[in-house]
Amino acid sequence: MKKSTAALGSVAWFFLAPGIVAIIFPWLITGWQFDNDVPDLLRIAGVAMASTALATLIHAFDRFVAEGHGTPAPVAPPVNLVIGGPYRYVRNPMYLAVFSIIFGQALIFGNCGLLWYGALVICASVIFVHGVEEPILRNQFGDEFDRYRHNVRAWLPRSRPWYAQPSNPETHR
Repeated sequence: MKKSTAALGSVAWFFLAPGIVAIIFPWLITGWQFDNDVPDLLRIAGVAMASTALATLIHAFDRFVAEGHGTPAPVAPPVNLVIGGPYRYVRNPMYLAVFSIIFGQALIFGNCGLLWYGALVICASVIFVHGVEEPILRNQFGDEFDRYRHNVRAWLPRSRPWYAQPSNPETHR
């Protein structure tokens, strides 16, 4: 896939998947109305959490274009296993970023409904990753995915990045 096509597809998927889950549904739940009883410190923590997560999410999407030569969308998957950038620390940085954006908004707006929604998103994501995504990755990338899976946890980030011995060092910077 051409880099420009992968980039356009990734941008479209960014707005379709995490955009709907992390922005549209939280807006529907909260109307982005603030609870005036929330301490400013919690709001600041929520802004820091959500903005850091958004930066991580954008970086993870970029890895699919630069390293994977594809998109995170199932209709145009990467041709290379994406293991660089935030994927050196945790196998599912996009999901963790989406969770953090949701929980960050819960702090910003002081909305318990977002906590319940976030918990539901986590449950659905874990089931989907283990039941659908990982078997597909195992089938597509075989031993390379198994080695990655053995060294990088799915949900709890490593304290130090993992570096594989890539078959093409140029794709894993």
